[in-house]
Amino acid sequence: MTDPTDFPEPEPELEPHRDGFFSMGAVLRNLPYLAVLALAIFGVAYSNFSGHPINGYWEFLAIAIGLLCIFLGWANAPDPETRFRLIWTQVAHWAAIIVAMNLVLLQGFQQLMPVQAAGLVLMLLLGLGTFLAGISMLSLRICFLGLAMALSIPAMTWLKQASLLLLLAGVAIAGLAVAFWPRGKKVSA
Repeated sequence: MTDPTDFPEPEPELEPHRDGFFSMGAVLRNLPYLAVLALAIFGVAYSNFSGHPINGYWEFLAIAIGLLCIFLGWANAPDPETRFRLIWTQVAHWAAIIVAMNLVLLQGFQQLMPVQAAGLVLMLLLGLGTFLAGISMLSLRICFLGLAMALSIPAMTWLKQASLLLLLAGVAIAGLAVAFWPRGKKVSA
């Protein structure tokens, strides 16, 4: 049987904030999550445009997310034994993700798929690792970050395929807006 103390404490419930969703306080609280998501999307975009995956970048991003998980879990680890277990599990978890990423970047594996797909697979591995880290830490925000990374993959591929259609729709909407924009009456003297 497992002892109930073997499981990590869930992250504390956030107090309801009276400020808006896009207020400065809300943005600052969620800045690490937004930065990680933006860096992951940048990595895929750079891989697509440059024509080669950036190996060290994905490893850096995995290490940064691992450090973020340790930082966020530190408050729920009251004693040295729990903190050591937090560090150990996060290091082992993210080392396994980095090994999987490096397997995708092997030359033999690269011959089986285009470079654009490699960036998406690396982001999928990063998103999966983030989601699983959130589950192990009982952190809803980390889980959501991993889910957002995973869901941004089909969004990016759809956006790439539909970019011309979206451009034409935008031009059509702008044309309709100009055609039907209310014009003020001229005052004659």
